[in-house]
Amino acid sequence: MTPAKIAITRSIEETGVRKNLLEDLALKTIYCVGEISLVELSRSMGLSYRVVEELFQRLRKEHLCQVTGMTGGTHRIVATSGGKTRALELLAHNQYVGPAPVSLEDYTDRIETQSVRGIRVTPEDVRYAFQEWVLDDETLDRLGVAATSGRGIFLYGPTGTGKTTIALSLTHLFDLDPVWVPYAVEVDGQIITVYDPVLHQRIELDADPEQDGRWVKCQRPRMMVGGELTIEMLDLQFNAATRFYSGPVQMKANNGILIIDDFGRQRVSPEELLNRWVVPLDRRVDFLTLAGGKKIEIPFDMLVVFATNLDPARLVDEAFLRRIQTKIKVDPLKPDQFREVLLRLCLKHDLEYDPALADELIRIIVQERGEPLRACYPRDIIQQIRWAAQYRRERPRLDRQALEAACNNYFLAV
Repeated sequence: MTPAKIAITRSIEETGVRKNLLEDLALKTIYCVGEISLVELSRSMGLSYRVVEELFQRLRKEHLCQVTGMTGGTHRIVATSGGKTRALELLAHNQYVGPAPVSLEDYTDRIETQSVRGIRVTPEDVRYAFQEWVLDDETLDRLGVAATSGRGIFLYGPTGTGKTTIALSLTHLFDLDPVWVPYAVEVDGQIITVYDPVLHQRIELDADPEQDGRWVKCQRPRMMVGGELTIEMLDLQFNAATRFYSGPVQMKANNGILIIDDFGRQRVSPEELLNRWVVPLDRRVDFLTLAGGKKIEIPFDMLVVFATNLDPARLVDEAFLRRIQTKIKVDPLKPDQFREVLLRLCLKHDLEYDPALADELIRIIVQERGEPLRACYPRDIIQQIRWAAQYRRERPRLDRQALEAACNNYFLAV
């Protein structure tokens, strides 16, 4: 289980980060704010007051900052003229200003402590996560075993059968087990940002002076990429303007789940992705490249889910498929399953369920349209009915007229 907190560091050495990097970050912060108290500087950098005071004394000794007064028993400081000049030089080299980074060693240890392989999944957990789905017990148990392994899952089958939604439902298995994500990681004096407020779901906590402010408590990461994925997105992203790095999607997904949706339709070919991820999927480590060409090793700890409506055997070779421990084919629904899905959606949206209309919808789809009973059809047809009622400012009703209108809107003319 994830620890309740990560103890704050009491000295510069305990941070595990280069001393000069912390001094530079402190000076850039002082310069950007203009005037700041040591307490405020401590909060901004996510470091203990003791560490910040130590940094302040070193900067003061070098005549890079000076005291302007006292607030609540703590110094207020500004950059000196020499400090401003130095800060501008530092910002030209690297514009990162924010919480101090953690060391690569601490990051690696934390990922191992919070590994997806440590998640305890029970049959009850799986059935709760998929409570809105109509899946047979065998499929549910296979999904549960795959989640327990923390390895990889290949979901394949015809379009519209619910592969993406099944993949997203797997994320509910992680709801009760949050993790700590660092704002940034330091490697060889370079800063790599990891925490992304858009992609990570932060858990708000009460202020705790004993908590290391360089880490953010989050729900386990849930990342999904589709056709926009390129091979470049799988390596460090260096911003030439700000002069620091952003971690790739798989680094931000560590300790969570990464869904590759519509696999085989990305801008990166399946073969390229195969070659790029053979080692990570096998050894659970990844190698990223700094701007100078140096390779760094980071953990690769996530449940990777590939979802595709293409034939897996034609997409990748047997060696790659062996590294994906679980392969699950998602077929169209059977009539009884289709009726059950429609019933649940009616209950969810306060619609009166009519078995005769369910049979009529099945007849329209199978006999008139010649289509299989895709899992998306009940949801989409009900949504059409609700939109039409909203347009007419009426209460939604599932009747024959509404059903026919929804089908005419949804399906191509025959």
